[in-house]
Amino acid sequence: MTLTNAVTTGLEDRWQDAARPQTSAGWLARAQEVADILAADAVERDRANATPHAEVRQLKESGLVTLLGPRIHGGAGESWDTAYKVIRTVARGDGSIGQLLGYHYLWAWAARLVATDDQIASVEELYTTNDFLFGGAVNPRDSDLVIREDGDDLIFSGRKSFSTGGQVSDLTVLEGILEGTDTHVFAIVPTAQEGIVFADDWDNLGQRLTESGSVEIRDVRVPWASAAGFVDKEFQPLTYNTLNVPAIQLVFANFYLGIAQGALETASAYTRTTTRPWPYGGDDKHHATDEWYLLEGYGELASKLWADEALLDAVGAEISGVLHAPREDLTARRRGEIAVRIAAGKLRIVDDGLEVATKVYELTGARASANTVGLDIFWRNLRTHSLHDPIAYKKREVGTFVLKNEVPEPTWYT
Repeated sequence: MTLTNAVTTGLEDRWQDAARPQTSAGWLARAQEVADILAADAVERDRANATPHAEVRQLKESGLVTLLGPRIHGGAGESWDTAYKVIRTVARGDGSIGQLLGYHYLWAWAARLVATDDQIASVEELYTTNDFLFGGAVNPRDSDLVIREDGDDLIFSGRKSFSTGGQVSDLTVLEGILEGTDTHVFAIVPTAQEGIVFADDWDNLGQRLTESGSVEIRDVRVPWASAAGFVDKEFQPLTYNTLNVPAIQLVFANFYLGIAQGALETASAYTRTTTRPWPYGGDDKHHATDEWYLLEGYGELASKLWADEALLDAVGAEISGVLHAPREDLTARRRGEIAVRIAAGKLRIVDDGLEVATKVYELTGARASANTVGLDIFWRNLRTHSLHDPIAYKKREVGTFVLKNEVPEPTWYT
């Protein structure tokens, strides 16, 4: 069996004659099917570090790519509340693919966040009817993507050191700075064009199948009319525009939780079938599942993840309500309160998730450190992406809110 056969086999006509789910519960069940297929050879695919074409095809065939798409165009018309749980579920099977899906949802929603009504309608019809996957060349710490005007067009040129989705995306969100100004412009363009050149240089410790390497943008031409949220070359600001950061930070937290849950599920299955009880403790057990320190250890880790899940579900419902409400209704204060709660959820799952991904080795035993077991994938994935932005600043945001009743000002990371 080749490294991608498990995923490819899982795709064979699996959903061809199956009706699309009609409820949130049905979509979560569909996501679990996808996760189960991905989990079967996640370690082998991670080791191979190949471009995840088959995995993305699975996301499309299952219908998950158009979960947030309008029903009028064949999408599920589901809420962000459901989308966050779907991201988490897929990440249990493969953290990389959970990230790809989560980023896709955010960039598919980017038009609603910043674009005009006509632009929103056009983008949503385009991606939903075609089952397109979004990627994003949007790394705010890189300021070397410059936009120059050429009549009624904008020309994007430069480089981004990260572009999640890369070669498996159908559409790419570009972000750059208009030459001679401090104005940021977002635009959605087809990925398959000569002016977008991926370096294929993503070779990090974890999240290896996210296609997150660098990209060179070579004179990509975009009509001014496609600059998201601009009318007559002037941006039309709303507080709602700034929800992109809290929304994607909660995407992060949910696939972190999924990775941690996957670690605990994988470890507990190993303990039930393979871990041996310790015979030198004076209170010898016949089965590892009766070992007191294993019962205590799994109980402690599970309790932490259940608490994290409850917090992320609560704040997921909060931001979902705001994301689906009229854009003009959102106030800066409400936006800030939600951002603080998301920061709290993220910092908790990073700490707890890394503890889970490390401590499972103590609960499975020395033999579980074998590469064939593959427990390392969970720690590597979580450790890699949780470095996206410093957790210390999330703690400061929460502390400032608690002590001073101040909400964070919108930035590229808050």
